[in-house]
Formats: sequence, structure tokens, C-alpha cells
Amino acid sequence: MPIAKIGQTRLGQNKNKDPLFPIIFSVIAASVLMVYPLSYTGSGWRPLFMLMVTLFWVLGQPTWCGIWFAFGTGLFADLLLDAPLGMNALSFVVITFVARFLTRERRIMTFANLWVISVIAILAHLALIWVMQVMGGIQFPFARHWQPLLSSILLWPVLYYFLRKWRI
Repeated sequence: MPIAKIGQTRLGQNKNKDPLFPIIFSVIAASVLMVYPLSYTGSGWRPLFMLMVTLFWVLGQPTWCGIWFAFGTGLFADLLLDAPLGMNALSFVVITFVARFLTRERRIMTFANLWVISVIAILAHLALIWVMQVMGGIQFPFARHWQPLLSSILLWPVLYYFLRKWRI
């Protein structure tokens, strides 16, 4: 009877699958949800899909997704949203760096830990975007800028439920 290698079952199937396709699929799904047409009142409550997907993969698959992944998804979000080039990219990179720096000692990240980190990251993202918009002289309704906070916080468990299978 042959001995199975580490990470393989007796039939030779690899249990530790690479998360490349789920990462690509989740980024594509987040980009579609970011630009899907909604009414004016509904679009203000649209969650920050790309930020949440980026944050999940950076914290859930640190060997696959890091600072460059955050930069790429942020740049992609800038292009999709017709935002000033680099605004979301800078925010995603700063948030990713801080999240990875503060969680590098923790090997076991529970759902509650990830939810708290995501709430702080979403709040930090909105604050950074607000500061960059004020510095750039971009006019916007102040109250409308903070609307995605609640919807993003409430959507995190759903995103976690769908993607948790590929977490380390």
C-alpha cells in the first residue's frame, strides 16, 4: 500500500489546491459588482467590493497576495471608477501594508479577527479617500461619501462565507 505524500489523499488528489482561479474569479466578480448600474440613491450604498476582496486575499492567502496585488487591484478600481489614477491604489497599498504588518505575528486569524480588521480597513480607506479628494479639490457630498461603510461591514460575512474555502 503506497504512502500518501503530505497534502495528498490516498487517491493522489491534492487537497491544497492553488487559489489562482478563485482569486481571479473573485476580482472579476468584484469589478462587475462595482460598476453594475444602480439607481442614484442605491449606488451610494454600494459596498466597497474590490477593497473587501483584496483584503480577504491579502489576509487569507499572504503567500499569494501582497502589496503588489493590492496595488494592482487598486489601480484596476481606479480605472473602473474613473477615479484619479492612483487614489484607490495608494489607499489599498497603505491599508494592506498596515494590516499585514500588524497581523504578521498571528498565524490563526478567526472570523471575528478578520471582521474587526476589515471594519478598521474600510473606515481607513474611506478616510484616506476623503483626505485625497479634499487635497485634490474634488467636490462631493460629504454624507454620501460615508454611505458604503455600513453596507460593506454587513457584507463582509457573506464574502467570507463564499471565499473561506481557499483561506490558509
